[in-house]
Amino acid sequence: METMGKVATVIVTLVILRWGWKLLNWVWLKPKKLEKWLRDEGYKGNPYKLLMGDMIEFATTLKEGRLKASPITHDITSYTLPFDHREKSFIWLGPTPRMYIRDPELIKEILLRPDEFQKPHPEPYRDSIVRGLLAIEGDKWIKHRKIINPAFNLQNLKIMFSAIRLSCSDMIHKWELLTAGSGPTEVDVWPYIDNLAGDVISRTAFGSSYEEGQKIFRIQKEQIDLIFQMVFILHLPGRRFIPTQANKKFNENIKELRSVLMGIINKRKRAVKIGEDKHEDLLGILLESNKKEIEEHGVGMSMDDVIEECKLFYIAGSETTSNLIVWTMVCLSLHQEWQMQAREEIVKVFGNKELDFEGLKNLKILTMILHEVLRLYPPAVMITRATHKDTKLGNMTIPPGVFANGIVNATKGKGSSPFIPFSSGPRVCLGQNLAMTKAKTAIAMVLQRFSFELSPSYKHSPFQVFTVPPQFGAHLILHNLS
Repeated sequence: METMGKVATVIVTLVILRWGWKLLNWVWLKPKKLEKWLRDEGYKGNPYKLLMGDMIEFATTLKEGRLKASPITHDITSYTLPFDHREKSFIWLGPTPRMYIRDPELIKEILLRPDEFQKPHPEPYRDSIVRGLLAIEGDKWIKHRKIINPAFNLQNLKIMFSAIRLSCSDMIHKWELLTAGSGPTEVDVWPYIDNLAGDVISRTAFGSSYEEGQKIFRIQKEQIDLIFQMVFILHLPGRRFIPTQANKKFNENIKELRSVLMGIINKRKRAVKIGEDKHEDLLGILLESNKKEIEEHGVGMSMDDVIEECKLFYIAGSETTSNLIVWTMVCLSLHQEWQMQAREEIVKVFGNKELDFEGLKNLKILTMILHEVLRLYPPAVMITRATHKDTKLGNMTIPPGVFANGIVNATKGKGSSPFIPFSSGPRVCLGQNLAMTKAKTAIAMVLQRFSFELSPSYKHSPFQVFTVPPQFGAHLILHNLS
């Protein structure tokens, strides 16, 4: 018995030592090793602080930066990345370093090698809000992409166009009521554009379940605000169990969101089963494609998978489009000559008639303007990837455990910024054509009925939250042309 007791003591001691060594390596030894590598490569940043890293300073800087306006300039990097936007810099997200890469060729190379530069797991900002196709890797990503792909083909975009145009008409009508008979009128267009994007995705994603779709939109918006409130603790282990008010509400919203989505999905699955669904919205097309995949190969997407893709429809489909529309209106307010050229083109193609889908492809000037706005104000200012083994990039060999952040709207000294607003390589965004269709339709319909300029009360504030919305709104002077 005594011998067995000694053996047990030795085993327990070895287990404690093993896990103690792992803990020490995670919180101190590995970060210090990575810090030495970063400094040897010429990267600058703060010395590593035990467990927290730069999170307190990072969160404080973000919260303070959110309250400040920026000079009116298209060089927005120092405002969208207020903590550290220098060349060859890094910060600490807990014990994990994030290095900033600004060379456009290296950014493109990273995106072309998704097996070596993978999405980081976990990525608290992203994974707490949405996962789906945005986050998964490997064979699962290949299968999901195949299933989702039909939802975004040209024929389905044509079907969705009437819903897009209807939502835009609703917004235009509200502006016409505000400006009718009153001459030039100051309007903060951002809340209307933000609601427009949610309205469009509710119609195009969930069609017959439009009201439930609007509820999803509101919950998702609240989740983004709550994430910002929790930025101080976001990278701490076990963050979701910390009993803050914001954390509690966030977890309640997760359950509510799942419940609402399950209700919508089950209702539509029943309709598909009995042949009553027309498959004319994103969810209907997704469910039909998933049903076909299961019939042909035995395995498709689970209920949880479908829920995550529906959440992604909302974030990717509303946040990115609303940002593009509002910054296009701001840029056209600053550059009146381009506003006039775009309007003249729209009149030439459509006159005062209702827009049609086929005519959008003839809006060459507007397309060029939207592309330039996407380059200057990309929906995501950074693209984050992680290394899981020694990985060659340029003249560096990046060790495992480093986040590599490509800054896509700032490449000083390297010519103009790379044009990769919808990412690039194999993981290029499936919804880019839908996003461009929505933006073209909205801007074209606005230009048919209004001219606009910046209000004296306008404050430039392209600050990064989940995407890059205007923190202080977008106060413009609208001139009704009718």
